[in-house]
Amino acid sequence: MNKKMKGALGLLAVLAITVGFCFLGVHGANDIKLGLDLNGGVSITYQTTEENPTSEQMSDTIYKLQLKAQGYSTEAQVYQEGSNRINIDIPGATDANEILEELGEPGTLQFADSQGQVLLTGDDVKNASAGMTDQNGSRQYIIQLQFNDEGAKKFADATAANVGKPLYIIYNDEIISAPNVQEAITGGQASITGITDYDEATRIASTIRIGALPVQLTELRSNVIGATLGQEAITTSIKAGIVGLVLVMLFMMAVYRLPGFIASLALILYTGLELVLLQAFEVTLTLPGIAGIILSVGMAVDANVIIFTRMKEELGAGHTVEQAVKAGYSKALSAIIDGNVTTLIAAAVLYLRGSGTVKGFATTLAIGIVISLITALFVTRALLSCFIDFGCTKPALYGVRKEIKVRNFIGFRKIAYSISLVVIVAGFLFMGMNKAKLGNLFNYDLDFQGGSSTNVTFNEDMSLADIDAKVTPIFKNITGGTASVQASKVAGTNEVIIKTRTLTTEERTELYQDLVDEFQVDEAKITTENISGAVSNEMKADAVWAFLIAIVCMLIYIWVRFKDIKFASAAV
Repeated sequence: MNKKMKGALGLLAVLAITVGFCFLGVHGANDIKLGLDLNGGVSITYQTTEENPTSEQMSDTIYKLQLKAQGYSTEAQVYQEGSNRINIDIPGATDANEILEELGEPGTLQFADSQGQVLLTGDDVKNASAGMTDQNGSRQYIIQLQFNDEGAKKFADATAANVGKPLYIIYNDEIISAPNVQEAITGGQASITGITDYDEATRIASTIRIGALPVQLTELRSNVIGATLGQEAITTSIKAGIVGLVLVMLFMMAVYRLPGFIASLALILYTGLELVLLQAFEVTLTLPGIAGIILSVGMAVDANVIIFTRMKEELGAGHTVEQAVKAGYSKALSAIIDGNVTTLIAAAVLYLRGSGTVKGFATTLAIGIVISLITALFVTRALLSCFIDFGCTKPALYGVRKEIKVRNFIGFRKIAYSISLVVIVAGFLFMGMNKAKLGNLFNYDLDFQGGSSTNVTFNEDMSLADIDAKVTPIFKNITGGTASVQASKVAGTNEVIIKTRTLTTEERTELYQDLVDEFQVDEAKITTENISGAVSNEMKADAVWAFLIAIVCMLIYIWVRFKDIKFASAAV
């Protein structure tokens, strides 16, 4: 087999792999899990008022919230965070404020007779548990009930008055069990028999417990995003990604010619691989996750730029194309590995110290970096070899580097020192101005200062004067008129962002209604994010720790890599 045939077959093989991954990625793109910021819905985090609830109390509370959340969406997720926090994600929710209001309400448990008269409530129940008995060699599943002192008296009276009749156990207006009373029961303990299996006994016992659950929940943060806005975010992100990818490909081909064309093919393969892996690892894609993908594309391009620049230098020195390719990859390898490893360290720290969308960003960034290393170091190298075998060996195709004038950058060090000093001093001055104006050294976003952020997309464009005259008063009326209301406009859109103190569920409902009545705004185009002061303080602490841990890890890596602490300290 001659070289041209070998190169052609190799090129066709890479193209076939690229087309295959792109087909799989695009064909299965609808299977990628979307976060609430893309899919729309409600996300809320609760914290128990009790600092150290038992594991049974937490599992029962989660079960109670699952029963409520799944009434709105079968895809709702309820899961524990830490020792006393519970996260709830309900995608595609339409009446978000109603959901938030219901989730915050405690469930009601009642024992009633056939006439509907309530005989006991959840306050009278001490405990309920599933169990098994063995009677006459037959295994039976039961539910064991325990009542407190007052409940024991009420239960004794209720069973005495309803012998031979059913006693209905009702949770949130739904009958969960209706056992027949065989005799008057005293002593504060009873058993429900006739249960089909242990799972059913466990489910009913858990429902009874949650109706009597003393655990109280406090809302820490919530996020409400309309499905329409989520779809718009997806459309905008796809358009931005395509435009960015095309511009990068055009730039690479204009500057690096044939290697730039090869890098563009590798970027297409990168896109297909990214989509496939997002599906394979069942990654939940969010807007920060998309940012991680775009950042990793930049890392992939950066690796190619380093390699191709080295190749141009080698060609300029008079080496052949084959020698330039070999030397370019050899000399660029260490820089590429070091840059990507340090970025992976940052991604790992973000994943370990972050939560929610931060984890999503870290995950897509890490996946993208690994793929970019594969495409930059192996795919582009293989494609270059194929084109060389095919006969593309003219240096002009690879963009021979013109001789450039050597500049003495060290000679400009005093000017650089001065510019750096001016920027640093200006930074400290602005920090002082922020402290005087805002009360903080930095202009913190909602994540770091707490409160409510409401995004409203109006039917027509509004000037800042219109916002201050028409929109801000509505928010001041809701917040009582004394709290600070900050309004800003998103350039080029009809979207307005208003930041206030933390709004309650009732205030959010009233606010939505006022905006709809006054401006005929589509409620699906109103989003609200709530973050409590406790969570914002934790985020500040996590951000500082993440920064310090990342610096230490990078310092250690550079120290080990270059065997000199001076390089590490200077780089960090």
